[in-house]
Amino acid sequence: MTEPVEGPSTANGYVFGHSEREVDRLANQARVVDPITRWFLREAGLMAGMRVLDVGSGAGDVAFLAAELVGNSGEVVGVDRSEAALTAARARAAARGLRNVSFREGDPTRMTFERAFDAVIGRYVLQYQRDPAAMLRSVGAHLRRGGTIVFHELDWGGAHSFPESPTYDRCCRWIAETMRSSGAETRMGAKLASAFVAAELGVPCMALQAVIGAGENSSDAVRLAADVATILLPAMEQFGVATASEVGIETLAERMIDEAIANASVIVALSEIGAWSRV
Repeated sequence: MTEPVEGPSTANGYVFGHSEREVDRLANQARVVDPITRWFLREAGLMAGMRVLDVGSGAGDVAFLAAELVGNSGEVVGVDRSEAALTAARARAAARGLRNVSFREGDPTRMTFERAFDAVIGRYVLQYQRDPAAMLRSVGAHLRRGGTIVFHELDWGGAHSFPESPTYDRCCRWIAETMRSSGAETRMGAKLASAFVAAELGVPCMALQAVIGAGENSSDAVRLAADVATILLPAMEQFGVATASEVGIETLAERMIDEAIANASVIVALSEIGAWSRV
C-alpha cells in the first residue's frame, strides 16, 4: 500500500486525498471518462487558440484534455488548492512534453490573472462546494465578455443494473452514502441548471452520457465503482456505512463482474452530466 502524499480531508466534502494510488485511480477514470468530457467541451465550443482556465485541476487530466483541443496556439492554466496534486500534474505535463499547460496553486475564486480567459472549465468540482452557485459566479468573473463556462458533474442517482446485480447496486449505494456523509453532493449533475441560474449565468445547455456495459463487457463501469470504493473504504468505515469485511475490497471488482455475467445484467455507471453557458 502506498503512503498518502497528503492525508484525506473532509473539507468541502472531499475525502479522496491525493495519494499516489488516488492519482492512479484518476488516470484510470480519465481513460474511461475523458471521451465524455471531450464531447461536452467540444459542444460548448472549445477550439484551437483559446485561453482556458481549468478549475480544480487536480492531477491535470482535464487540463491535458483541454490542451489537445486548444492546440499549441492556445493555453490552459490549471488551478488547484493542493500542491501535492499539482506536483503530480506538473510531472505528468513534463513527461508529455506539453508546453501550452501550466499549473498554479490557490483558490480560483480569490485568485487574479493577468488577462481574461475564453473558457472556464471543471470536472467533478462543484459537488464538493458548499455553495456551487457562488463558485460559478466567482470563477465566471475570470471570463472575457462572450466567454464560455463549462462544468461536468456526476449524478449517482443514475447508477443501476438490470436485471439486478445486487453486489454492484450495493457498492454504488455505499459510495453515495459515504459521499453524502462527507458533505459532498451526489446529485450535482442534476443540480447544474439551478446552480447556473442562481449564479446569473442563464439556463445552460446540457447533455447526459453514461458508461454502460452488459455481462462480461461491463468491466469499465464496474471498475469505476470498485476503484472509488477502494479509496473510500476508510471513510465508509469511519461513517459507519460498511465494514471492510462487508465490502471485501480485494475481490469486489471480480465478484461484481462475475455476478453481471451470471445474471446477464446491464451495468450502468453514474450519470455524467455537462452544462455550459456563454456570458
